[in-house]
Parts: sequence; C-alpha cells; structure tokens
Amino acid sequence: MSPISKAIAWILLSSALFVAVTGVVRHLGSDMNAFQAAFIRYFIGSLFFVPVYVRLVRAGRYPAKVNLHVLRGVVHGIGVMLWFYAMARIPIADVTAIGFTAPIFTTLGAALFLGERLQRRRITAVLIGFLGTVMILRPGFETIALGAWAMLAAAPLFAVSMVVAKKLTHTESSADVVAWLSLFVTIVLAPVAFATWETPTVQEVMWLTITAVFATAGHYALTRAFAYAELTLLQPFSFVQLIWALLLGYYAFNETPDAWTVAGGGVIVAAATYIAHREARLRRELKR
Repeated sequence: MSPISKAIAWILLSSALFVAVTGVVRHLGSDMNAFQAAFIRYFIGSLFFVPVYVRLVRAGRYPAKVNLHVLRGVVHGIGVMLWFYAMARIPIADVTAIGFTAPIFTTLGAALFLGERLQRRRITAVLIGFLGTVMILRPGFETIALGAWAMLAAAPLFAVSMVVAKKLTHTESSADVVAWLSLFVTIVLAPVAFATWETPTVQEVMWLTITAVFATAGHYALTRAFAYAELTLLQPFSFVQLIWALLLGYYAFNETPDAWTVAGGGVIVAAATYIAHREARLRRELKR
C-alpha cells in the first residue's frame, strides 16, 4: 500500500471515530457543563498515556518543540470547549457541517506555514466539499443559534491545531504527539473546569470515558495520516465525516435529513472521490 493510500485509510478511520465521539457527547446532552465535560474527557485520555510519559521521562525525551505543543494545547483546548458547547445544543449534522470551514483554514495554513503547494485540484476538491457543507446547512441559516456561532469560532482553532500537528510529525512519533496533546489540553482546561465544577455522576464519567477512548484513537489515526501525506491532500477526505454524522443523527437521534442534506452529502462524496481518483492517476503516471 502506498503512503498516500495509507494516509487516506487513516483519515477515514479517524472520521468514523470522531463521529462516534459526537454521538456520545450528544447522548450526554446539555446538563453537564461543557468546560467540565471537556476537561474530564482529556484527563481520562491523558491517563491512557501514562506508560508513554513514564517511558519518555525515563529516557529523558521531553518534547523537542515544547512551544509548539503548548500552542497546540491552548488553541485545541479552547476549540474543544466551544465544540462541547455546540454539540449539546444543535444537531450533529449542523455541528459537523459548520466545522468543515476548518479545511479551508487548514489548507491555507499548510501553504503558508508548511510550504505545501496549493495545487488546483486539491483547492477545487476542498471548495466543492465546502459547497456541499453549505448546501446542508442552508436550511438552518435563519435559525443559527449560539451553538452554531461557537462551532464557527472553533473551526479555525482546530485548523491551527492540525497544522501544528503536521509540523510535529516531522520530528516526533504519532503516539508522542497525541500524548502531549492530551496532557497540555488537560492543563489548559483545568482552571475553567474547576471554576464551574459540579460533581459528575458515575454514568456521566462512564460516557466520557467512552468518549476519551474514541477521541484518543481518532487523534492517533489522524496523526498517522499526517505522517504519510500533505494536509492539502487529506482535507477533502475529512468531509466524508459529515456522511457518518448524518447517518448517526438519523439512526440514533431521529434527526431526519432533508433534500438539501442528501444533495450536499452527494457533493461531498463526489469531491472526495474526485481527489482520490486524481491522486491515484498521478501516482500511476509517475511510475511509468
């Protein structure tokens, strides 16, 4: 399997895992403080990496670029709080759709800060995927709520996080990158969470533990994808996550998709299929 094929497989897996996270958070609802829920999720996630922290400390291997880890922890932590707030208040498909403004920022960031080329086919695929997202969200524009605005604010923050993660994969393993993300985001969220702390129920902790499992696995899969291919190539495939979100919303939460949703979903799949076909064709031509 080629590196690009591996990258696509990893990012599609990460999309499925992140949609599982949205399902669990949606199930929890808005009774729990969003900041506290985010903190508990990342605290549990950081516990999964205790063996990694012990190994790194014993070997004297601290983050080579600690400033980038701190930056990522801060922007990702703020984005996560906004995401948890949005997830509890607006439909899953709307959260996912609004979040797909992030690939636009990510593509630009990859070009500006990582030196990746803004190839026409990749830009076209991202814009087509974004068009599909707008088609899905259009019927709800007249009733945009605070949750939607929170997600709009979170999107560029997640884009910064992805660009930094890609940069870190040049010098650190995927497991180390995710481990430090879990730790630094936990530290960032702690003050806000404790300022609004209410003792969670056993059931809430159980669901947030499940969230941590899916989310941590999703971040690992995403980081593995970044290690194999450029961000500008991978962004169109992230739109497929919206299809999983629509199916989850329909089957688990009775959120019935309308005609705009179906049409937009078709556009998104077409964008991802187009870029996959183009990249495969170019690889074959280069091998000749």
